[in-house]
Formats: sequence, C-alpha cells, structure tokens
Amino acid sequence: MDILIGLQYNIRGLWFGVKSGKLLFWGLVRLVVVLLITIVLASLIFVYHQEILDLVWTKPESPWIVWLWHILSWLVSLFLFGMSVVFAYLISQILFSVIIMDYMSRITEFKVTGSVKEPEKISVWKQFAFLMRQEIPRGIVPVSLSILLMILGWFVLLGPVIALLSSGIAIIFLAWDNTDLVPARRLVPFKNRFRLLLKTILFHLGFGLPFLIPGLNILFLSFSPVGATLYFLEKQDAS
Repeated sequence: MDILIGLQYNIRGLWFGVKSGKLLFWGLVRLVVVLLITIVLASLIFVYHQEILDLVWTKPESPWIVWLWHILSWLVSLFLFGMSVVFAYLISQILFSVIIMDYMSRITEFKVTGSVKEPEKISVWKQFAFLMRQEIPRGIVPVSLSILLMILGWFVLLGPVIALLSSGIAIIFLAWDNTDLVPARRLVPFKNRFRLLLKTILFHLGFGLPFLIPGLNILFLSFSPVGATLYFLEKQDAS
C-alpha cells in the first residue's frame, strides 16, 4: 500500500508542477540541463560501447550462442544509458539543481499552505551552506554505492539479485533526496531525517519507481521535488 502511495505522490507532483507556471518553468530548466548532460555522457559511453562489451564477453563465433551475445549487448546498452542518466542527474545536482529543487519545494509549500515555514534567526547563506552539505550523505554517496553494487553484480553469481537490489537502493535514495528537502530546510538533524527514511522505505521505493523508466525518468526527476513536498506537508506535517 505504501508503495502505491509513493507512486501516486510522484505522479501528483508531476501534474501539479505542469499546471503551475513557475513550477513548470523551473522543472523544464532541470529537464533541459539533465537532458543535455545525459546526451553528452551517453554519446561518450556509446562511442566505446563495443570496447566495453568486449570486456564483458567477446562476440562468439558459434551461431548457436551468438543470440545470447546480442541479448547481452542490448542489456549492456540499456545499463549504460541508465548510468548516463544517473550520472547526469548527479552532475546537475552538484552544479546547481540543489538550488532549483529547494526553490521548487518552496513554491509548492507556499501554494499549498500560503507560507513557507523556516527556522528563525538564521541567515540565508548559512541555510544555503547547510543545504549544500546535505548533498554528500543524502545523494552522492548512496547513489555511488548503488552503482558500485550494480557493477559488482556483473561479476558474481548473484548478479541479477545484486543488480535488482542496487536499483532499489538507488531509487529509494533518489526519492529521499526530494522528500528530505522540507525537513532539511527546517534544519532538522540528519539522524532524525534518516530515521524517518527508514520508517518509510516502502513509500520511497514506490515514489522512486518512475525513475526506472528510461526517458520518462528524466521528466519525473525534474518535477519530483513537487510531489515530495506535497507528501511531507500532507503526511508528515499533519502527523
């Protein structure tokens, strides 16, 4: 049930953002940035696609098993494209998307509640520095760990299981990267926010499921702060 609720909030956030002029603009800015970086990374990756595939499995000469090689080639292509999207997202996060995400979250909170709740007696620069520091434990490290697990999955007998597990971990933390915007802006201690994540793992798994859809995942990632803010305001603030 929590998985379906998470999926519902992500879709709601996309629709809510599309209907709002400001949210639509900033969502499209994120979308364009991620698309441009994805195209550049994907182009570089696919230029060396054959060399990467040869490292995994050299094309067999036997016509009886060459079809397995073609299936592997397709899977490697899909995997590399997914990695290019993830890396593009991380690069855009590091550059300036943190600012856009927080601004989209603020716009959403103001539209829903009429105000933006913030801690008193703290400067804008201190709050910005705090938000930037959150990206290390909140975004980059978990996703990097997921990528490492996915790579290891190619070399062990439990590869499919590890690949599935790493994908789940990646989308959970990508979802948390958005649902954590409001409590981080209110300077809630990190351990409290991480404890909240552990209590809502299934929700975050459902929220992150659209991030696994090639192509559409970029669109959902661009507007995900909206749905995440709606969730926090309606579920966490209410409780």
